[in-house]
Amino acid sequence: MKRLSGILILFFLNINCFAQFTEYVNPFIGTTNFGTTNPGAIVPRGMVSVTPFNVSGSDINTWDKDARWWSTPYSWDNTFLTGFSHVNLSGVGCPDLGVILLMPTTGEVKADHKEYGSIQKNQKATPGYYATDLEKYGIKAELSATKRTGISRYTFPKGKSNILLNLGLGLTNESGAKIRIVNNQEIEGSRMTGSFCYNDGSERLVYFVARFSKEADEFGVWKKMPEMKAEAAWSDTDGQFKYYKNYTQELFGDEVGAYFTFDTKNNEQVIVEVGVSYVSIENARMNLDAESNQFNFEKTRLQANQEWNSNLSRVKVEGGTDDQKTIFYTALYHTQIHPNIINDVNGQYPAMESFEIRETNNCNRYTVFSLWDTYRNYHPLMALLYPQEQQDMLRSMVDMYKESGWLPKWELNSKETHVMEGDPAIPVIVDSYLRGLTDFDVEAAYAAMIKSATSAGKNNKLRPDIDHYLTAGYVPLVEEFDNSVSHALEYYIADWNLAQFAKALGKKDDYKRFLKQSLRYKEYFDTEFEMLRPRLKNGEFLANFNPKQGENFEPSPGFHEGTAWQYTFCVPHDVIGLTNLMGGKKKFVNKLQMVFDEGLFDMANEPDIHYPFLFNYVKGEEWRAQKEVRRLIDTYYKNAPDGIPGNDDCGTLSAWVIYSMMGIYPVCPGNTDYAITTPVFDKVTIELDAEFYEGKSFQIVKHQDSKGKYISKMMRNGKEYKSYFINHQDISKGGTLDFFFNN
Repeated sequence: MKRLSGILILFFLNINCFAQFTEYVNPFIGTTNFGTTNPGAIVPRGMVSVTPFNVSGSDINTWDKDARWWSTPYSWDNTFLTGFSHVNLSGVGCPDLGVILLMPTTGEVKADHKEYGSIQKNQKATPGYYATDLEKYGIKAELSATKRTGISRYTFPKGKSNILLNLGLGLTNESGAKIRIVNNQEIEGSRMTGSFCYNDGSERLVYFVARFSKEADEFGVWKKMPEMKAEAAWSDTDGQFKYYKNYTQELFGDEVGAYFTFDTKNNEQVIVEVGVSYVSIENARMNLDAESNQFNFEKTRLQANQEWNSNLSRVKVEGGTDDQKTIFYTALYHTQIHPNIINDVNGQYPAMESFEIRETNNCNRYTVFSLWDTYRNYHPLMALLYPQEQQDMLRSMVDMYKESGWLPKWELNSKETHVMEGDPAIPVIVDSYLRGLTDFDVEAAYAAMIKSATSAGKNNKLRPDIDHYLTAGYVPLVEEFDNSVSHALEYYIADWNLAQFAKALGKKDDYKRFLKQSLRYKEYFDTEFEMLRPRLKNGEFLANFNPKQGENFEPSPGFHEGTAWQYTFCVPHDVIGLTNLMGGKKKFVNKLQMVFDEGLFDMANEPDIHYPFLFNYVKGEEWRAQKEVRRLIDTYYKNAPDGIPGNDDCGTLSAWVIYSMMGIYPVCPGNTDYAITTPVFDKVTIELDAEFYEGKSFQIVKHQDSKGKYISKMMRNGKEYKSYFINHQDISKGGTLDFFFNN
């Protein structure tokens, strides 16, 4: 009995340990206010997420298949549920995926989502788990996942119960699909996806196999009538869709689906497991066989929770309020969704652009690289907290170059979407290399960077307007709204990183060349406005310049999704040089402070999210960074559905608040110094990966000996520390950074 008691005590201790991090995650944060996250069930870096699909809104009559502008399958503000999709994106600004939808219903089968959809109530979400009640049917739906499979548990009332698999619904208009009922417990098929940000030519297939825990009493398929001829084989029609019972042949079409019907007892549960692959149906079945828990929903849910707890344990915070902890750990949770794996359990994946089947043996192959966003802070954070994952991402990016001829810009499921600006893979790779992540094909990476930095525009997929940039040092405004300044600023940052890479590799001439090129941002500096201003091809500045034009996504000459104010300080690689251009430290600080005081700063816009940390570059003005960072945290981040200031951009805004709440921030990728500011928590412990870093842990401690707001003294491993920057290498050695405050 004593032995059994000991085992039970150990079990409950483990359960308590596993609960300490996930209890501070609220998956509903960011599901409104354009945050575009979703509360679906997923494990860290999972290919599959089982997500409620409710973007049709509560007014089902307003939903239009040909006007799918939603970039997320779920919004907190909507309540009309039309199913649970199995491959989804989180925190992005354009629609794609949101496909392979399961929907439980009762009564007669209806294929039209407008008819079978239901109001959802009593939503609950924790990492790896989601649940809701379907008011129309009295059904409880619960979801969980593994890396490559989703599992759904539906609790039905007594009577005729159905599970629909709808391949017609999704977030984009590519709706070609194939479906085949294997038997009364299994379905297989594929669904076309693509057109991220409405780009044609990016279509790709995703494959699936679905299995049911119970044999269906009846099954069949449907297809929308306009797409097929009248056939005697079809047994029924409701005026829009035609249905056929016991149909086991392959069925193709844009609006196709299948149904399984069961005679259920009251509160009887039917479980569905879905395996997914981007390679083949056979691989989807293999993924399902390898990761299935044989319809054991609770085991899958517990495994997902344990995996999340292990993942989130890289950082332990103490002190602060429960809401602050929830904001922090939810942000960390969001950084672990994308990039996600695309390789199957056997290592196979579709190659970049060609979709040729390749195989990875020594690392995971990652996808969903929103690099224009994530290069600024997200990837430096991954290098610090999850270096093995970040190194695999570097390998994935270099392999994409080997497969397609170019590094990625905004890659999605092995296809380049050509979204946003610049050459953002360069700073990601260089920054990680300088932080000590060097186990990838360095020479291939360098060759890829040289190619994009020097190739003529007509042959350059990453820098199509590079020609004038190479000869005159800037990208000229040639059309009214061509984002020319935004393009060039990204090239300068990329070229500065390329210079640092060349220096590290001993390529002195390249170092000098690209360093010089990176400093030509000064071509845009206009002494009249004392800020960056678009220039024409003849060298003249744009007339009738309005630095505020571009607010609220209004088109702005020379600037992409922002104003000149949100780009003028976007020269993180040469802050001292920009300070001198602006007339010295006092003018620099006054202009920067004005950006915050007059509401010219946009917390949701990546080019300016490093702004508050720039005060650290002027001695004596570091308190301003501490003031503004804390104000931004308290103003824009909340433990609520609207708790992210805008589109999370694959974890970028989440990475910002993680760093800021810890009290450090990487101002410029390629520069491994962190700017120091006031931490939110009393103590932060970063667990360092022993495979990559010398130290065991790094602690940031805030001493509450006074009620002062601003840092008066810092101690590094017991010795006074006077700099407001700390290098990554110092953190990687472990130790403690102590903060003290004045009155």
